[in-house]
Amino acid sequence: MKVGIIGSGVIGLCSAWYLAQKGHQIVVFEKGDGSDGCSFGNMGYLSPSHFIPLASPGIVTQGLKFMLNPVSPFYIKPRLDADLIKWAYHFWRSASTSKVAENAPALNELLHFSRTKTIEMAAELNNNFDLTLKGCYMMYRKPETGKHEIHLAGHAKKLGIDTEILDKDELQQREPNLGVTSLGAVFYPIDAHLHPGKWVLSLRKALTVMGVEFKFDTQITDFETFGRSIRSVRDQNGVQYSVDQLVVAAGSWLPEIVQKLGHKMLLQPGKGYSTTFTGLSHNLSRPAILVDDRVALTPFGGDLRVGGTMELSGINHNIYIPRVQAIINAVRKNFTAFDFVLPPKEKLWCGLRPVSPDGLPYLGNSKKYDNLTIAGGHAMLGVSMAAGTGNVVADLVENGRSEVKIDKFRVDRY
Repeated sequence: MKVGIIGSGVIGLCSAWYLAQKGHQIVVFEKGDGSDGCSFGNMGYLSPSHFIPLASPGIVTQGLKFMLNPVSPFYIKPRLDADLIKWAYHFWRSASTSKVAENAPALNELLHFSRTKTIEMAAELNNNFDLTLKGCYMMYRKPETGKHEIHLAGHAKKLGIDTEILDKDELQQREPNLGVTSLGAVFYPIDAHLHPGKWVLSLRKALTVMGVEFKFDTQITDFETFGRSIRSVRDQNGVQYSVDQLVVAAGSWLPEIVQKLGHKMLLQPGKGYSTTFTGLSHNLSRPAILVDDRVALTPFGGDLRVGGTMELSGINHNIYIPRVQAIINAVRKNFTAFDFVLPPKEKLWCGLRPVSPDGLPYLGNSKKYDNLTIAGGHAMLGVSMAAGTGNVVADLVENGRSEVKIDKFRVDRY
């Protein structure tokens, strides 16, 4: 079949990977030049440990407290926006103990499935995107935060996820050169990390060799439909491309595109920031999340990427310097060996994570069109779920069903 894919981030690329392996003719449409995007500058986490959806108990109360702090890790820009208001209402409804208990198993299954598929893909691509299976620390400085993380570790064990509880001395023994100030950490051996930019480029290169066509600077603006079928897509220049199947994996632009096909989807772009410090004499041996500060760190050899924040301010790439400074301050506060200073603005990066109200992805076939598959809304777990999502998309396109249970990810649930 001739399959069109809108979006060249890791979700679109992994979908193209598995569809091309099944022998289909693929064309990927990307509104930009493919040189950046949320798939490039993120933290590169492969995190089965993140089985609790973003919408979880206590997050709303904590978020309201954060709103009073201009440099907090979470911020919603106040504005009269009907979609934001609806999104916030459903986020609040989803942030309950019962909803998390209902949604976590589905998220856990997709995360584990995706980890397996990513490892397989690394073997096929000679691991040219530096997949590293060394786990991740959840570090904490406050006793109440430690109590919460250890409680979550108990839930993880019930799902078959191994954990290690490290006190301050054990943590310092594992990272002896960094001057760790944390009280302790929960360590998840199952977690992994990769270089997201290298993954995007290696996939794109491999897909080109496989015959996948890329149309950059091509924004899809309209569709030709007949009954329950999408016949073709049209770009900003009026050029038409016929399709047998269409996959929309457009990240934070997903609602804008599918609205033209009669789908109303609640999704907000959650801006995150990162910067990478290079040529360090001492570095972390594995990734770490500074839970109290909501800051993440990923080592890439002698380089260290630091990032964080969830800023709901609409679609824009404006960088708010005080938030980046707060990220760097958090790193300095947790590691005395890292005396980082704020880099120049050209070395700062931001990306827009697509966030659904319940923190679960939208993944499934359209109820309006027989040849439309939607994949998006992965929030901070895009890399973690990309390979698994791509595999599911390929199965859905080819035979309308998947070996992975995706009932909780229905595209029409709001």
